[in-house]
Amino acid sequence: MSNSVQEKQVQMNEVHLTKGDRYATWWRSTFLQAAWNYERMQNVGWAYAMVPTIKRLYKTKEDRAAALKRHLEFFNTHPYVASPILGVEMAMEEQKANGADIDDEAINSVKVGMMGPLAGVGDPIWWGTVRPVLGAFAAGLAQSGQILGPIIFFVVWNIMRMAFLWYTQELGYREGTNITQNLGGGMMQKLTTGASILGMFIMGVLVPRWTTMNFPMVLSKVNLQKGSYVDTDALAKQINTGHLSPQTITDIAGKIKGGQNLGAVKITTVQDTLNQLIPGLAPLLLMFVVLWLLRKHVSPIVIIFGLFAVGILAYALGIMA
Repeated sequence: MSNSVQEKQVQMNEVHLTKGDRYATWWRSTFLQAAWNYERMQNVGWAYAMVPTIKRLYKTKEDRAAALKRHLEFFNTHPYVASPILGVEMAMEEQKANGADIDDEAINSVKVGMMGPLAGVGDPIWWGTVRPVLGAFAAGLAQSGQILGPIIFFVVWNIMRMAFLWYTQELGYREGTNITQNLGGGMMQKLTTGASILGMFIMGVLVPRWTTMNFPMVLSKVNLQKGSYVDTDALAKQINTGHLSPQTITDIAGKIKGGQNLGAVKITTVQDTLNQLIPGLAPLLLMFVVLWLLRKHVSPIVIIFGLFAVGILAYALGIMA
């Protein structure tokens, strides 16, 4: 028998994953953390996602059991960036089932080698950038009373998430073990650094928007000259006697818009001074304090209760409102 005929027979006997198998793996990967445990983290969800691949490639009970066992080893990474690793593992299992010299250790080594670098990319991109930006946009709509806020967040987030899972899984499947070479050369480090910087920038923008701090302590009281302020006493008399005219309302609105003080005494508080210097300075400083505490390995629970205690004490002393 000629070599070409033998090669054709080998190709005919080869087994390959269908698109349906890959779709099934993609859907199952969304449940990666459904059976999370403290001993091997995401291993059960990982093995669950690999079941369609194992069933397609291996026909005997022994081969399927061996494949399932090697995919029950320790695994832990960001749940969304697990998809390219799944794709690589699917390609390796396909090669192994078709006779390639790939042992269990090699399959597990590739999985373990990829999960660390990709986890460092997934957190700053998804949790530190995409989710806060999309959440802030949706929350802004919700605060204005629009029902589209939560709907947009749910729909857009899941479209982005599911599309990312599918296309990165396909990328890993097509590239196979070659993708590990593409992750070298400092590319992952640059991507992680860039994503971290962008994530911190976005969080810095959101901090003064979602954190409110008010310091009502009075720094000074100044009596203003008549005519340089809005006379609230005279306004109250006109309202009580029914002599308030539309022109008076227009004039008062113009004076307030022009920056005139309400009342004969101008009170300057600590918050007024901070707003004149740098609006949002106090929330930004608070963020840096929290980051410093986290770097010192202070528990987030301790920080949360500490902020509660400081806020209550500052309110009781009149420092904050």
